Amino acid sequence: MFKFIFRFITRSAIAALCVLTITGSVRPNAVEQIRSQGELIVVTRNSPTTYFEDNIGTTGYEYELAKAFADHLGVELVIKQADTLSELYDSLERKQASFAAANLTITDARNKWVRFSTPYMNVTQQVVYRRGGMKPKEVFDLAKGQLVIASDSSHSEKLRQLQNNQVPELTWSESPDFESVGLMQMVATGEVDFTVVDSNEFEMLQAYYPNLAVAFDLTGAQSLAWAFPQSRDDSLFRESEVFFRNAQTNGLLSEVRERFYGHLGQLNYVGAKHFQRQTARKLDKYDELFQHAASKNGLDWRLLAAMSYQESYWNPKARSFTGVRGMMMLTRRTAKELGVNNRLDPKQSIDGGAAYVAKLRKRLPERIQEPDRTWMALAAYNVGYGHLTDARQLAIKDGGDDTLWMDVKDYLPLLSQKQHYKNTRHGYARGNEPVVYVQNIRRYFDILAWNDSPNLDMAFDSENLQLTADIRVIPPRL
Repeated sequence: MFKFIFRFITRSAIAALCVLTITGSVRPNAVEQIRSQGELIVVTRNSPTTYFEDNIGTTGYEYELAKAFADHLGVELVIKQADTLSELYDSLERKQASFAAANLTITDARNKWVRFSTPYMNVTQQVVYRRGGMKPKEVFDLAKGQLVIASDSSHSEKLRQLQNNQVPELTWSESPDFESVGLMQMVATGEVDFTVVDSNEFEMLQAYYPNLAVAFDLTGAQSLAWAFPQSRDDSLFRESEVFFRNAQTNGLLSEVRERFYGHLGQLNYVGAKHFQRQTARKLDKYDELFQHAASKNGLDWRLLAAMSYQESYWNPKARSFTGVRGMMMLTRRTAKELGVNNRLDPKQSIDGGAAYVAKLRKRLPERIQEPDRTWMALAAYNVGYGHLTDARQLAIKDGGDDTLWMDVKDYLPLLSQKQHYKNTRHGYARGNEPVVYVQNIRRYFDILAWNDSPNLDMAFDSENLQLTADIRVIPPRL
């Protein structure tokens, strides 16, 4: 009897263990669940540095990185948009998103309740003021003017540290409804004296607000990263670590950074102000011509308008010392090839320039993808297709990638150096010019796209916002 009971208990225990083993082994981890569902849900915020939609689709630095990670997992990316930082973190806590990708700075306070991925960019917090207005020279000067920031931000955290440890008289206003775009607009219009934004945000937005400048850096370099909820199941976090290692070695991080930030340093204060004035005075007169030519040649009209501004400042009678003429600065030879009889006629010039850049873009090898294809076509428009090909060959010989603009633009300037151009087919060229040419056009295009964007509400009416926002005044510690 005892043996029978012992065998029964033993068999039951073994059976129970088997059941636990089987059921435990089939419970999927986070990555397996995402792949099973076929989608990766990421929470972010609507801003120029993260995620936005323009007339040609969804884009943004954070969006492109998250999309690449979704592709890495073999699933579709689903974006969940948060209106405030607190709402964003709440989405993580409620497990409504797998992680947050929203230009988030790694801080000690945040490290206590989220887990950050490998950093993908370094930024500094910068104090921004209006040119001609009150310029703070150091932290103590911030107490002399009206300082406004976004609440729940790394900027708020830094100001509290300064108030506690260095500047007890410091006071400021903050609200969860404030965004960098709106804050910079409020400073630009003189409604407030200062704000604090991250350096990448200022770099991207400065051309839209050329009367703003950086007074000083509030911090040293700080890292941006994705934020994952704290969890025993770290499978997705570990997969992100693999993704970022690969992105570092295969050049993805460099490519995305070049796409969104590689051209931003080209436009200075004077250039941005001049472009704004010319846009207000002249663009309406020619935008229908740009739109018609762009539609006919499969281009974006804002790209053509940016090209024409770079070429002639939208002057139909423009002339260069080399004899090129008109709004798109066509040579006699190119004009004849394109059937342009009068280079000084705006319509003929714009139609001809559009047809020529479309022809150059089509001529490039199929393996060159967008947007690099367009940037190289613009370079060829400026310096000639042969010289562009020479630069691409130099890139190949040096181990670079001749299909990427971020590589080719480094070799174009070498065409002005004898030790390099003497071994090329087409010889000497002023190789710096097409690099500046393309980068300027990209910046002008950004501004035109911003002005034409359906999401222009990001640059909201700051006066109306002040009436409705939940603003909190942080008093001095005196």
